[in-house]
Parts: sequence; structure tokens; C-alpha cells
Amino acid sequence: MIQFKSCKWENFLSTGSDPITILLDKSPTTLIVGQNGAGKSTLLDALSFALFNKPHRDINKNQLVNSINGKKTLVEVEFKIGNQDFKIVRGIKPARFEIWQNNNMINQSSNARDYQKFLEQNILKLNHKSFHQVVVLGSSSFIPFMQLPAWSRRSVIEDLLDINIFSKMNTLLKERNSKIKDELVDINHRIELLKTKITGQNKYIKDLQSLNQDQIEKKEDSIEVHKKEIKSTFEESKDLGQNLETLLKEEDKRYKNTNDEMSNLKSHDLQHTSKIKELVGQARFYEDNDQCPTCDQDIEQSLKESKIEDIKKSAANVQQNKTILSKQIEDAKAELQDIQNKTNQLRQKQQKINSNNEKITVLQKEIDRVQKEIGQLSSATGDVSKAKEELNNSRKSKEDITEKKLQYVEERTYNEVIGEMLKDTGIKTKVIKQYLPVMNRLINQYLQILDFFVAFHLDENFNETIRSRHRDSFNYSSFSEGEKQRIDLSLLFTWRQVAKMKNSAATNLLVLDETFDSSLDHDGIESLTKILSTLEDGTNVFIISHKGDILENKFRSKIEFFKQKNFSKIK
Repeated sequence: MIQFKSCKWENFLSTGSDPITILLDKSPTTLIVGQNGAGKSTLLDALSFALFNKPHRDINKNQLVNSINGKKTLVEVEFKIGNQDFKIVRGIKPARFEIWQNNNMINQSSNARDYQKFLEQNILKLNHKSFHQVVVLGSSSFIPFMQLPAWSRRSVIEDLLDINIFSKMNTLLKERNSKIKDELVDINHRIELLKTKITGQNKYIKDLQSLNQDQIEKKEDSIEVHKKEIKSTFEESKDLGQNLETLLKEEDKRYKNTNDEMSNLKSHDLQHTSKIKELVGQARFYEDNDQCPTCDQDIEQSLKESKIEDIKKSAANVQQNKTILSKQIEDAKAELQDIQNKTNQLRQKQQKINSNNEKITVLQKEIDRVQKEIGQLSSATGDVSKAKEELNNSRKSKEDITEKKLQYVEERTYNEVIGEMLKDTGIKTKVIKQYLPVMNRLINQYLQILDFFVAFHLDENFNETIRSRHRDSFNYSSFSEGEKQRIDLSLLFTWRQVAKMKNSAATNLLVLDETFDSSLDHDGIESLTKILSTLEDGTNVFIISHKGDILENKFRSKIEFFKQKNFSKIK
């Protein structure tokens, strides 16, 4: 059981540098009152922050730092479990997280997340959600059990019954099975490799035992054939390659010269064509004009005839030269074609030489390969005993690995059986089924005390069935807020009873945040007060309320919060 002793905070929310300390085990019932914003609910946020690194209300962690001072936020919670004293210290700006046991700080070698996990799993043995189901009931950011999803409900119950160890065991088992799966994949791969190796070794031994000189001679004969082919191919290439490079250069030179000559001839031919066009134009001028277009004087007929005759003679000479040029161009084209044909023939020879060289390379590689085989065959005769020894070793390795595989398979089968037991439908469900009648009985007892006469039933999946006196069926959402609160209260007290039975999440602390201020009517308030008065010794109840004037006489002690210069303080 967790016996909370005190909670102290400073520079936390509206609290400044003057720390506030609340003794949590001083009085059986304590009323916390104050105006809105005075800091009444800060106790819940401080407790939640210190224990779980998150506030009770939906507040950003950085917003927990007092906005005026802006640093040195510090919360300390002291509690006792059995004969062990603990203190949790947590701060912001600077960050601080310490777990003290019997005045000695527990090693902080792990990271903050693992340190927090150690606190929840090894010391508190409850998480943030479970803590609030057995310690807190209120309107501020509180999610009642009945509003939790099914998996969250189950998680709370597992914490209360202290059976979440089976979930942890199941997680470890899954991790082990995953490793076994990986090991089996590796083992199967190694077995297949050994099978292949054994097959190869058997074939190798068989080959060794069947060796004879005929095999070697056949391979040597094939080498001789390859050598002869290499020689003939080389001779062919030698014949083809005589003066090949020189001839190629000569043909390239011929091609360039002839091509340059043809370019010159084509240029002269174009000039002659242009000249003919020019002469034709001159002749047409004299034929078409009797007057000079420039000076408007008449052109004599004899002059026109003389000019036209001269032009025709010039044109005939130019045409004659053009005919000669055309012949020369055709001759040049023919020569270029001849050069191209001879060049192609020479390049074909070069390609043949290249092909022969590749062939020689392939043949030489084949000779090397066959010679290597001959060497292996020549030396292999004495290796039979060694090969058999290696074969036996491979078989022994295969047997050993196969045996190991069988062990893993057996372990996996065993783990599968255990896994079925550790599933939610296994041992945990059986334990839950044993406690469900007790839970339902307690819930209905508290509902009757709160004057809410319905038959409430939770099944093993934690789905509710609620029936009225007239056997009408309802669910939680069907009821008014006041009726819902009666159900929430009944569940809260039931969980505390179950926690006390199992000594799992049991604690002296119970905080009701504005429960008396919300949906409970007068009868409900009286019934709740009656329940609180019947709680076992050692329970410390804190009631946060605005109704101090009404409730003050109903509780043993009172803490009043007020604001002074924007800082929360207590009277």
C-alpha cells in the first residue's frame, strides 16, 4: 500500500517562491476551499506531475512554470510503502528528476524515460491512468472509468488486480519467439548450405574415384586442337595485316585530295553557270530595248546585233568550258567511289584481324582452363581421403545444426502454449472472471448507499449492463449527470476496495475535486458524506469545493487557498 505523507511545491502554476506544503496523512477528511483561481486544484496537478511527469489537468508542461518568476519550478512528494520511505523530486528550469529511497538517491544512470518506467513499474506499480481511477474523482480533466475505451478499462483493472505482469511476460515471450524465428531462418539457411556442400563433396569424391589417364589425354588433345587453330588464325591475320595501315593511310590521302579537287571543280562550275546567266541577261537587254534606259538615246540596230553576237560567242565558250568541268566532276566522283570501295575492303580486313584476335584470346583462355583441369585431375588422386574427411565433418555439422533446430522448434511449440495462456483470453480473463462478481457486488452496494437503485453489471470485456427496477435496460450515457456521478463514485470506491484486497494500487489518498459542487443533489451529498465517514482508518480524503460554508462542519480539517499579489497561498 502506498501511504502518501506530503506534497510540496514552489514556482508551480500560481504558487511563487514561497513553497506550499500539504500534509497528506494528517487528517481523515480535509476540506480545500477558496475562490476560483486561488489554487485549490493545484494539489492534483502537483501530485500528478511529480509522480508521472504530466499534470492532472490538460495543461502544457511548460505552462506549469510560474509565469511571474519563470523558473525554479520544484515539486516534492513523500510517501511510504511498507517500511520503505520514498521521495520524488521533479523540477523545471532547471530540469530535475530524482527518486529517493530511505534518504538515498536511486541511481540515475538510465535515461529519463527508463527512470520513469522504473518508478511506475517497480515502486508505484501503477500508471497515470490507474492512479487517477483509484485516487481522484473530479470534473477537471478527469475521465471516468465508464468513459474510457474498452482497452483502457481493461488496463485499469489489470493494474488493480496486479495481473499486468502477464502482459509483460507475454511481451517478453513475443520477443523471444521473434528471436527464435530469426534463429530458425538462419539455421534453415545453414542446413541448405550444408546440403549443397555435401552434394558437391559427394560428386567431387565420385569424380576423383573415376579419374583415369584417358580423361587427361582427351583434355590434352583438345589443347593441341586449340593451339593449331590459334596458329592458323594468327597466320591468317598476319597475311591480312601486311601493309594494311600504309594502304589505309594512302587511300585516306587520295580521298582527301580527290575530294578537294571535286570541290574546286564544283566551284568553277557554279561560276560558269552564273556567267551564262549573266550573258543571257545581257542578250535579252539588247533584244528587248531600242533605247538606253539610262540616257533615253536610241541604240543603233547594228550595235545591237554586234553586241548580241559577241555575247553568244562568249556564252558558247563558257558552255564549252562547263561541259569539260562536268566531265571532270564525274571522273572525280568515280575516283571517290573507287577509293571508298578500296577503303571498305581494307577495313573489312581490319575487322577480320580484330575478330581473329578475339578468337585467339578465347582459345587461349580455354587452353588455360583445360590445363587447370588437367592439373586438378593430376593431383586429385591423392585427395580422396581428405575429401571424405571433409564430407564427414559436413555431415556432423548438419546433424548438430538439425538437433539445434529441433530444440528451437520444441521451444517455440512450448512458447505457443504459454502464449495462449498469457493472452487477454487466457489466465488474465480467468482471474478477472473470479473478481467480476465481487466488483459487481461492491458497485451495486455503493449505488444503493447513494440511493441509486439499479442493477449494474460489468462483463469480462468491461461493457456495462444497467437495469432498472422494472428491468428496463440502460447504458452509462443514458443517465443524467447526477446519476452518472453516482456510478462514477461507486466505481471509484469499488476500485479502492479491490486495490486493498490485492494490495496492488491501494493508497491512503482520495481526492474529490468539486464532486460536491457538480451534479449531486442534496440526497447524493448526504449519501456521499455517509460513505466517506465509513471509510477504513488510514484513509485520507481531500475534498476540493466552493461550498465551504455548507460542508465545513462535515470534515475534520480545512485548508483555505487565497491569492496575494497574484500568488497562491494558504491560511
